[in-house]
Amino acid sequence: MKKINRPVRRAAAETIARRADRGEDVSRFFTNRGRMMAPIQRVNVDFTAPMVAELDEVSRKLNISRQAVIKTLVRQGLDQRYMAHPARKVG
Repeated sequence: MKKINRPVRRAAAETIARRADRGEDVSRFFTNRGRMMAPIQRVNVDFTAPMVAELDEVSRKLNISRQAVIKTLVRQGLDQRYMAHPARKVG
C-alpha cells in the first residue's frame, strides 16, 4: 500500500514557548524530521564562461538549477576522494 505523506502541521511560536516553559522537549520543532540540518554557508566560486555554458547545458538537460548541478558534482567529487582515501576523517 502506498504511503501518503500528510502535511506537517506547524506549531505556533507561542505554543512551543509554553511547552518549553513547562520543561517539555521542544527540539523536534527545530529539526528536519528528526535530523539536524547542517548549517548552510554561502561561498563564491568563479567559473570561466565556457564552464558556465556547460553547466547550463547540463542543468537544462536534467531540468534542475545550475546550483543543483554544481552541488551534485561537488558532492560526487568529494565522495570519490573519500573513497580513494578511506582513512581520512571528514571535517
